[in-house]
Amino acid sequence: MMINNRSLLVVGGLAALAWLASNSLYVVNETERAVKLRFGEIVEENIQPGLHFKIPITQTVRTFDTRLLTLDTDPSRYLTREQKAVIVDSYVQWQVINPTQYYEATAGDEMMARRLIQPRVDESLRNEFGRLNLQQIIAERRDDLMTGPTEQLDALLRDELGVAVRDIRVKRIDLPEQVSSAVYERMRSERERQAREWRAQGKEEAERIRANADRRRQVLLAQARARSETLRGEGDAEAAAIFSDAYGKDAEFFSFWRSLNAYRDSFVGDDNMLILDPSSEFFQYFKSPQSTEQ
Repeated sequence: MMINNRSLLVVGGLAALAWLASNSLYVVNETERAVKLRFGEIVEENIQPGLHFKIPITQTVRTFDTRLLTLDTDPSRYLTREQKAVIVDSYVQWQVINPTQYYEATAGDEMMARRLIQPRVDESLRNEFGRLNLQQIIAERRDDLMTGPTEQLDALLRDELGVAVRDIRVKRIDLPEQVSSAVYERMRSERERQAREWRAQGKEEAERIRANADRRRQVLLAQARARSETLRGEGDAEAAAIFSDAYGKDAEFFSFWRSLNAYRDSFVGDDNMLILDPSSEFFQYFKSPQSTEQ
């Protein structure tokens, strides 16, 4: 009987130790930070990852995820500087950086934190789009457009909630249907105007190039004609000199050659008829050599 009681005491002691260890030791993961509470009051702040000790029953531990969290907001309607509406679909990336302040502001409830962050994001975006006109919103890069709101909201929520706003991203910017039609029509008109200007500039440039080419063509042709006339004159002069030299060497042969050419040119067709005196000088080479000598 004493053995059974002793066994029960051992088992009870082991159970008590196990309960004490499970309620006294706790682990904070690498992606978490924690605060230690005693009856709801913070007694230890910003507990780092690792194995830690707490007093059972009187002390509790709240852990918070310190990884990058995303708040996907609903599409919202904002007015631009010229009072034109745009529909913006965006999301926010935020992170817990001060567990103590975060717990005091939200009681450690992530849904409450989201409900507190959402209206501040909406107000920041409303202010940012309200200071820009529609052309600036369309022309600017979305990352540049969100730089100002991200910095302002980050400074605000660090002080209020103990969270950092890492980024605000715009997924889509739409226009109401009536605004879209007006904007697209204006954009189309602007593109058509630019196209007309470019066509006019192209035609002007083409005419300038064409006129320059024609001028150069006329200059080249004039230079070529002048060169050809010069060469032709030089050739005629050289030919005349050659003929003159040849005529001077053998005048009789030159006269004979010229007469043969005249015969060939005079009797080309079948119907040619010349009425000449047979004793004329034109027929002098049709006579016999003896008669010529006489």
